[in-house]
Amino acid sequence: MNFTSYQVPYPVDNRYAKRVAYFSMEFAIHQPLKIYSGGLGFLSGSHLRSAYELRQNLIGIGILWKYGYYDQARNQDQSLQVTWMEKIYSFLEDTGIKFSLTIHEHPVWVKVMYLPPTTFNSAPLFLMTTDIPENDYISQTITHRLYDANVSTKVAQFILLGAGGARLLEEIGFDPEVYHLNEAHGVSAAFYLYQKYGKDREEVRKRLVFTTHTPEEAGNEKHDIYLCAKMSYFSGLSIDEVRELTGITDDQFNHSLAALRFARIANGVSKLHGEVSREMWGKYEDICPILSITNAQNWRYWSDKALYQAGEEANDAKFDDRKKWMKKRAFEIVADQTGKWFDPNVFTIVWARRFAGYKRAGLIASDRERFEALLNNAKHPVQIIWAGKPYPVDYPAISEFNYLVNLSKSYKNVAVLIGYELSLSKRLKQAADCWLNNPRVPREASGTSGMTAAMNGAVNFSTNDGWIPEFVHHGNNGFVVPPADYATMNVQEQDQYDLDQLYKILNEEILPLYYDEPDTWRQVVKNGMRDVQITFNSNRMAEEYYELLYKRPYTPPTAKEVLVEDDIAH
Repeated sequence: MNFTSYQVPYPVDNRYAKRVAYFSMEFAIHQPLKIYSGGLGFLSGSHLRSAYELRQNLIGIGILWKYGYYDQARNQDQSLQVTWMEKIYSFLEDTGIKFSLTIHEHPVWVKVMYLPPTTFNSAPLFLMTTDIPENDYISQTITHRLYDANVSTKVAQFILLGAGGARLLEEIGFDPEVYHLNEAHGVSAAFYLYQKYGKDREEVRKRLVFTTHTPEEAGNEKHDIYLCAKMSYFSGLSIDEVRELTGITDDQFNHSLAALRFARIANGVSKLHGEVSREMWGKYEDICPILSITNAQNWRYWSDKALYQAGEEANDAKFDDRKKWMKKRAFEIVADQTGKWFDPNVFTIVWARRFAGYKRAGLIASDRERFEALLNNAKHPVQIIWAGKPYPVDYPAISEFNYLVNLSKSYKNVAVLIGYELSLSKRLKQAADCWLNNPRVPREASGTSGMTAAMNGAVNFSTNDGWIPEFVHHGNNGFVVPPADYATMNVQEQDQYDLDQLYKILNEEILPLYYDEPDTWRQVVKNGMRDVQITFNSNRMAEEYYELLYKRPYTPPTAKEVLVEDDIAH
């Protein structure tokens, strides 16, 4: 393989001929490559898989995390233990490329590894590491832990992804027509390109597009601008030049705001998130247009083909048998981890995703009386499984995880699992009759786990956030908490309203339907499977990125058009 004048090693479809470099901190492509934490990685992994299926001229730029995100283990009392284990990947190729990058006013050596498309059926992926003998120990640790809790290390990671990724593209001779930043972690690339193109901001804008995933301003990454300058984040620009260039006047450098001012076009990751983002950032001047491209997941990778085949054959017995077998297989994992033997004939609720406060993992258990009644319902029995990884220093989220672990000890039909990565994610979606999702509206930008759940015969039951308003038709292909005027409620009122609705819908609609009208329930499952395949396969998303973002003509800011709803229609 020639890594000095690199081209994607497969014929490119002419519709997707434009050269694109896709920057992301994490990629969840397949279980053996543990360089992801959650939804952002699941999205970028599916994006690369679909880019490969569609033969797009796109390559991924990321970081090879020596210890990954972390390994989820248990303490003696079953509570969460954060462990770090070195990862070894024999399937990655050494490109032979090493280059020097300035971080913290100091040269840091970067080695480049390569994931060929044929290994996991994904677009080519280049991964950078600083964990090599040429570097001092501090520099080596830059690529040790994804989203390192140390602020200086995290800023160094952002420099590596952005400026380092832009430099890597020069090393391999792949001159992108589009630099796509998946979240603002890599916006240091903009300053590198600004220097490269003779300090001409318009030359950067012509090439840069940006995907934002965070629906509230406080959640966007901000760091002390003087620390960023000291870390060499701005590719040699003075703080005064950075302020003039980005319009950021305070001492907190807002990565997303900088990205929105450098990019020619940006997108939110659902229609609702696009609306929230335009409203949130609309108070700032010199912002690029923000349209919507709803996230999706790769159907070929995630779906259970046998279940789809049974549905297409209209063979209900085969369909039911397949779903029960999938549940039984997943319950082997539950039994192995917890010693609890779940019944594939019992209605199974699964809540599994990253633990974070706004996602409210324990909402359904917050009313102990109703929770007890649900678990002890002899007519309509229920089993509940929780799984997910809190951020390793998010102590409230870890406390919530541990609370649920302790709660589960009192019930034989409640289990909390560890090791929530791609493989367990798929098994739990196959285990689920009901995929429970209850974030506080509108805190969830997209929330793609329900898509892959539907691809495995699980019915979505959710608050009306993220992608759900575009998908769920209540009672037809899923169930949704009817939206309220949340803006007038405080957090406690919102939580109480959603909790009341969850129990009302569960007890009055979902459980009676599952047990008393199995033919109708099966049709709801099939409707969800069909609708998610049609609209929320990432091939649709990858195509929209080319059509709506990459190919979109650049309009200079002085004559920028108003973004109308037609621009964001799918």
